[in-house]
Amino acid sequence: MAFTAQDVKNLREMTGVGMMDCKKALTAADGDVEKAIEWLREKGLAAAQKKAGRIAAEGMAYAAIIDGVGVVVEVNAETDFVAKNEKFVDYVKGVAAVVAKEAPADLEALLAAPYGNGKTVVEQQQEMVLVIGENINVRRFARYDTGVNVPYIHAGGKIGVMVNMEVENIADEAALTELGKDVAMQIAAMNPAFLDKSQVDASTLDKEKEILTVQAKQDPKNANKPDNIIEKMVMGRIGKYYEENCLMQQAFVKENKISVEKHVAEVAKQLGGKITVKSFTRFEKGEGIEKKEENLAAEIASMIK
Repeated sequence: MAFTAQDVKNLREMTGVGMMDCKKALTAADGDVEKAIEWLREKGLAAAQKKAGRIAAEGMAYAAIIDGVGVVVEVNAETDFVAKNEKFVDYVKGVAAVVAKEAPADLEALLAAPYGNGKTVVEQQQEMVLVIGENINVRRFARYDTGVNVPYIHAGGKIGVMVNMEVENIADEAALTELGKDVAMQIAAMNPAFLDKSQVDASTLDKEKEILTVQAKQDPKNANKPDNIIEKMVMGRIGKYYEENCLMQQAFVKENKISVEKHVAEVAKQLGGKITVKSFTRFEKGEGIEKKEENLAAEIASMIK
């Protein structure tokens, strides 16, 4: 069966694959479009490898409760509009479902786990690369299967948060969900580095004290103050460090006259039980990934040489 240039163009629009690969597929399939699509999918790994060098710093952070399990995942793509692509969103949700069901030990185990359609997660990812035409990477995940978990998604997937709480003698699920969401929104907005000041490791604390001591001694107002006074000043500023970087010591954003710790305690008292925030996960899409500045003209010029 012969095929035309328009057939090649149509196949490219259907699959997002380059013109040359589409031409090869139609040649191999003797012009049969359906067989050409199958051929391209069979070559999905090669297509994915071609795109693997591209920086994927956009995408989506997603948080949900799936069959009673709290899951947070980040899946990256190259451009922000892909996060609005229905197929991409479905894939992200599918990955989260795999995390909930399979309880993978690490990212490698997640990628090797069954996606649920006869493919593994990584095989499904390769197919998504083929269909969408961008590099796609499952970057990280967190899973909570104990306690009370409350998810929160900010700005359509820019940030995904899961709050994990241990609860005693409280049956009011609506109140717990409201509290969890408030705490999750706090985490999304304030990005605490630690849950509680007791979790700040010694090396971090020592480094902070060192920086604050140098700052204090360099301040002309402290020129004549002895070291023991400088030390007291530094310890006071450490308290400020806790308030800025530790969730439970932060000022509660909805009522900044009290800390998150005190707000949680007050809600627990009102509900007649005990609530302990045990852990949290906050994923911000593209966080820490160096984005490449693209020169579109240069990229096009390089393609036509």
